[in-house]
Formats: sequence, C-alpha cells, structure tokens
Amino acid sequence: MATSRISARLPPNIDPTKAPLAYGDRALPKLNSELNDPELITRQRALMALCDYLHDPEHIVEALKVGVVSSLKTLLTDSDGTVRNKTTEVLYIISGHNSGRDAFIDESIIIPLSRLFDDDVYIVRKNTHMAIEMLCEFYPGAEGMVEASLIPILVDKLKIEVDDIKEYILDTLHFCMRLEQIQALIAGGMEVFTELLKHQSPVIRAKAARDIMDLSVPLDGKNKACECNSLVDLVKLLKDSDTDVRAKASGAIATITITTKGKYSALKADAIPPLVSLVGDPSSEVRINAIKAITTLSEAPQARKELLKYVDRIEIKTNKDLEPTEAVRKAAEIAVKVITWKP
Repeated sequence: MATSRISARLPPNIDPTKAPLAYGDRALPKLNSELNDPELITRQRALMALCDYLHDPEHIVEALKVGVVSSLKTLLTDSDGTVRNKTTEVLYIISGHNSGRDAFIDESIIIPLSRLFDDDVYIVRKNTHMAIEMLCEFYPGAEGMVEASLIPILVDKLKIEVDDIKEYILDTLHFCMRLEQIQALIAGGMEVFTELLKHQSPVIRAKAARDIMDLSVPLDGKNKACECNSLVDLVKLLKDSDTDVRAKASGAIATITITTKGKYSALKADAIPPLVSLVGDPSSEVRINAIKAITTLSEAPQARKELLKYVDRIEIKTNKDLEPTEAVRKAAEIAVKVITWKP
C-alpha cells in the first residue's frame, strides 16, 4: 500500500539564508521591518535578501522611501559581525547611486559609519572604506568628511591598514583634499604619502604620488614636500615600469616645482634627465605632465641652461605630424618659449 512521505529538505529554489520576499510593493516594507527585529537570524536573513534586491536601482529609490537607511544606521552598532558586514555591504551598494548618497547626508551617517574604521572584522572595515570612498566622489560627501575632521584619522589608518584598504583610503583622501589640504598637512600626510612612494604595489605608489600632488597645491604643501625630500622619491618613480606611476609622479613634480625652493630641490634630485626621457613616453598623460614639469623647472636659470641641450627633443612635440595630442603640443610650445627665453 502506498504511503505519503514529506521530505525534510527544502525545495531547491528556496535559500534558507535569505528572508523570503513579500509580493510586489510589500517587499521592502517587510524587509525594513525585519531589519529592526530583535531576533538575530531574522536581521541576518533580511540583510542577505537586501544585498541582492538592491542591485536594481529602482529598488534603491523605493528602499529610501521606506526608511531603510535609518534602519541600517542603527545596525552599524550591532554586536554581530555578520550583521555589520552585510549592513556595510548594503550601504556600499546604496552609495553607488546619487539618491543614496543624498540619503547618507540627510541621515548624518558619515560619523556612525566612520566608527567602523576600527572594527575587528576585516570585511566590515573594507566595506566601510568602500562606501566612504564612493560617498566622497560626491561633493557633499567629501565636505561632510572634512567637516567631521576625519582626514587625520584616515592618514593614521594608512600606517596600519592592509594594502587593499589603503587603496580606498588614498582615493578618499584624494577627494577630500580637493576641498581641504591643511588637515592632512597637520596630520603628517606628506610624510605618510612619501613613505608609500616606496611601496611594492604600483597602484599604491601611483595613488600616493597623486595625493602628494593634491597636498602640494597650497604653498605650505609645496614647502612640506621639500622638507620631507618627497622629490627624491618622486624622481626615482619617473623610471617606474608602471605608466600610471610615471604620470602621477611627473604631475606631482610639476606642482611642487612652481616655487623656487621646489625648483632647486628637484635640480638637486637630478630631475631633468628622467623628465626629458618622458617627453617621448607612449602615454599622453605622462608626456604632458613631464613637459609641464620641465616648463616650471626651466624658469630657474640653472635648469634653463641645462635644458637648452634638450630643446630639440621638446620642440619635436610641437609638430602636429609627430604629436597627435593637442594638449601636449600646446604644452611643448610653452616649454620651448620658456627654455629659449633670454633676458
């Protein structure tokens, strides 16, 4: 005689780690309610489901309307590592959209999120820095970081964090220093960036050189770069095998050498030969930054005298048939005029 048997296994299309979604418009209100549930497993499953559901931009807009960001802000202090991990992951997803970044500012989430810079769980810290970096690409986000005086904390984190998180911190500082450089200077940012120029990762070397360029925009930054001997390491990077490193290093040199002190520090570091060799670099960014650095250096009589030996190599770059990039041709024309100028 046949008997019915009920399997203990779940159907194959059911994921026990995620909360089941309610139908239609009820999906996000139900998930938001579950985010505030006292039961740990309920919060975890709701966050798992939310991570997948919010990859659709339309769902993000709806999530903001039902108050998901406010619930996530509360979960940042949860005692469970998995909850904090998935909370920061959801926030990173939201920060990729303009309306989501607006919600971050409206909910004043920057300071609560920044407290997770010290979290014991690596993936929580990484998600946090990814979300903060994404937020800072947006002007109010960078402004919020500056107003919260978080730049010194980020500079200190560069000394101790793992390499992949350092990349996000360097990017965040890049966006923040477009608004404010003094906080980073006081916190010892120039010394930290200069040390990172020697890092084994070409990505970190390039980002450190870029951040030195950002920090050297004010006069105090240029003077600090000279005091820290940043130009010595930057000149070495002009021969780096990585294109981005060469581009950012030559850009930083061009910024620092605007001042007389910077010019003579670069000459002391023997910057002219490697800069001239970059005039023929395959990358247009490298070429234009190198030519700009040569132009600022040539304002010093000692440098102009040496650069007269190489003026033909620079003049070639003014030829439309030999140099395809208009910006490089224009920079080369200016450089030739400065080098050949006679009092």
